[in-house]
Amino acid sequence: MQVLEKIAPFDHSWIDHDVGPMEDASLLLPDGPGGRGIVFTVDFITPIVDDPVAFGAIAAANSISDVYAMGGTPQAALSICGFPDDKVSKETLTSVFRGGRDKAAEAGCAIVGGHTVLDPEMKYGLCVIGSVEPERALRQTTARPGDKLVLTKPIGTGIAAQGIKKDKVSDADIARAVECMTTLNRVGCEAALAVGSRAATDVTGFGLLGHLYNMVLGSGCAARLDASAVPVFDFARELAREGVIPGGTKRNLSYVADHVRFGAGLEEFEHLILADAQTSGGLLIAAAPDATDRLVSELETNGALAAAVIGEIVAGEPGTIDVRA
Repeated sequence: MQVLEKIAPFDHSWIDHDVGPMEDASLLLPDGPGGRGIVFTVDFITPIVDDPVAFGAIAAANSISDVYAMGGTPQAALSICGFPDDKVSKETLTSVFRGGRDKAAEAGCAIVGGHTVLDPEMKYGLCVIGSVEPERALRQTTARPGDKLVLTKPIGTGIAAQGIKKDKVSDADIARAVECMTTLNRVGCEAALAVGSRAATDVTGFGLLGHLYNMVLGSGCAARLDASAVPVFDFARELAREGVIPGGTKRNLSYVADHVRFGAGLEEFEHLILADAQTSGGLLIAAAPDATDRLVSELETNGALAAAVIGEIVAGEPGTIDVRA
């Protein structure tokens, strides 16, 4: 934002300006207000697991997640890939693309082309277009005091990735992390829409605290978070306790430091867990109090990895988050 705040945006009649400045996807209205809606987004990541098929699937799920976070249905995508041709074989590239293709196909999203470049470091992701009903779109700016906060996946994948690099994660725990990161957020999206939720975000690079901060700031509200209710991978908690923390997670905590008040009883490593930079994390959904039980039931019935009520939206200084032990 420190770079972009100095650049005046080019306005366009298709752009819906109500989504907020920190959304990962844009909402376009090519037919004007009342017409069809298009969700438009792009994301890519560097490898966090050794298996190229799994990497491709994780990257695709991560990119598609921004469409689900806005209540949309992914339709088509372009692939983006940078790779060092002296280190990555054609067979490996094929496996990455296959993993991405298969995961996009699971979402009903056709990869219709893309672009590759030579790059010193491997990168892969998708530029995704989705369809959405504008009046039902999930935004970061429409949470209201009283809404309950529901999380659909456990957190800790950033810490897990750091642990994998240091060979501190068992094969079984790697498999759990990969399952989480390759699980589409479709169930969370459909459940949120089914109960009439107004606001949601996915929990990715800025971590749980960073994405919640963006939501409550954009909505002009504050939030209370119950740390003990947040689902966390047990192995990630132990890694964090040992100090296995990625740099991005530490930067995330610094980013929200002036806006978060931690209650007594929480250790520093627990602060960092709540700021952990996720890859293909779950949805954080703001649900009306009378719809929360139904939302949790919808998530559990349809196989969400988590359906945890972790806090609520409250009136207060916009962007402020109180974290209780």
